[in-house]
Parts: sequence; C-alpha cells; structure tokens
Amino acid sequence: MNVITTVIIITSALSIILTLVAFWLPQLNPNAEKLSPYECGFDPLGSARLPFSLRFFLVAILFLLFDLEIALLLPLPWGDQLITPSATFAWTAAVLTLLTLGLAYEWAQGGLEWAE
Repeated sequence: MNVITTVIIITSALSIILTLVAFWLPQLNPNAEKLSPYECGFDPLGSARLPFSLRFFLVAILFLLFDLEIALLLPLPWGDQLITPSATFAWTAAVLTLLTLGLAYEWAQGGLEWAE
C-alpha cells in the first residue's frame, strides 16, 4: 500500500468518525436550552432584524482588502529571483500606490469614522 492510499484512507476514516461523533453527541441529553434558537447564552433583548451600520461593512471590506494585500505581498522577497526583478518591484509599487490612494480617499471622505 503506498503512502497516498494510506493518507486517503486515514483522512476518510477520521472524517467519518468525527462526523458521526458530531451528530451523536448533541443528541445525548436535549433540553429546552439546547433546542432554543438562541444558543449563545443570553436572552434576546430586541429584534433580531435590526439593521447593521454600513460603516461596519465598509470597515470589514477594507480589512479584507488589506488582508488580501498582505497575502499578495508575502511572496515578494522571492520576486527578486525572477528574470526582471524591476518589473516585480514596479507591479508591487503600483498595487501599494493604488491601495494607499484608496485608503487616503476613504480617510478624507470620513468613511473610517465610527461616530458621526
């Protein structure tokens, strides 16, 4: 038996076991607290349909954008091993400039302020 077949069998067996345990454990002692829709531990105080602030979504999208920027820049130290490292630097500088200008625009427009 080769290594790939062994790994596939082990991961499949582990996945099946964990799935069965996940379905079996919650059914041991169901009660009113576990069956209620609010399982977070506190009683609901208001409606669950209150609207979120758009600023929350704006900050969340900006966080994701800059998080993806870091993910794109992580392989940059290996970029100097390419045939044209100056082209790699130019593309990196263009991406950073574009993102910096976008952040400056959002900051100037007041999009990052929580309080109005």
